[in-house]
Amino acid sequence: MNEDAEVLCAGIIVADHVCAPISHVPAAGELVMAERLILTLGGCAANAAVDLSKMGVRAAVVGRVGSDIFGGVVTELLRAQGVDIAAVAVSRGLDTSQTLIVNVAGQDRRFIHTFGANAEFSAANIPPERVRRCRVLYLGGYLLMPNVRADELMAVFAAARKAGVKTVLDVAVPQPGEYLSRLEPLLPEVDVFLPNDHEAEQITGESDPLRQAELFRRLGAGTVVITQGADGAVLVNDEVRLRAGVYSVPFVDGSGGGDAFDAGYIWGLLHDASAEDCLRVASALGASCVRALGTTPGVFTRSECDEFLRTNRLSIERC
Repeated sequence: MNEDAEVLCAGIIVADHVCAPISHVPAAGELVMAERLILTLGGCAANAAVDLSKMGVRAAVVGRVGSDIFGGVVTELLRAQGVDIAAVAVSRGLDTSQTLIVNVAGQDRRFIHTFGANAEFSAANIPPERVRRCRVLYLGGYLLMPNVRADELMAVFAAARKAGVKTVLDVAVPQPGEYLSRLEPLLPEVDVFLPNDHEAEQITGESDPLRQAELFRRLGAGTVVITQGADGAVLVNDEVRLRAGVYSVPFVDGSGGGDAFDAGYIWGLLHDASAEDCLRVASALGASCVRALGTTPGVFTRSECDEFLRTNRLSIERC
């Protein structure tokens, strides 16, 4: 691309195979019909970059795909959305990461995943010269990628902040385990930390979102936003403690909702928005995502978001 990306979105890139909601999980040998099956983008970095691009932000992805056909599909889908893919590397001999997402009406999603090329991603893959020229460095899926080490990522984030770049971190927690030791050295270099309440509970052992946020703040994160799905979000920083509700929209598929929330919050950072307005845009993009099948097709464009925010109110209160 001719202009530097405003946001570098580093981390997980996935090819998602998604089915429209079905009536029930098939029994052994049973065929269940779905209205649609789609092959689309997935993964925190890819989703956030596409969502930002739809909002008029110059975004680039930093990550890895395999040398299989799905690597070509994913990169072409990113390019078609106007995302800079110059920093997407190919892992020879590995498959592109893929997720099979099974939506059952009235139930949470089910996932079958192969990690593929994402296993090779490390902080060393994030180009320092690109970091210095962007405005926000976002890393999604931390704790899930085995080669992303806290000490190496801490150095990348510290260099970014020294250059005046804001750092934003999201996590993915695959299963119960000890994760706090991988966050403690990193959080002092994180301007905005965006886990969901289930991830935060696995990390901290604390079930209350406000107490989760306060713990991460004590560990050094600048602003902590705990997302809670249909229950809204909690934000804590030096100046305010906020509890936000959600916008009411028709629900089709929850895939990518958290990444869309992240993209909306980053949009607010780019525009020096208040904490309240960051939450409004983030919640609007998150809500728009779940209206359609797949992680990015339903996400608002800038004009759609502006109109939605003009005609809809988000409940935000101090806590």
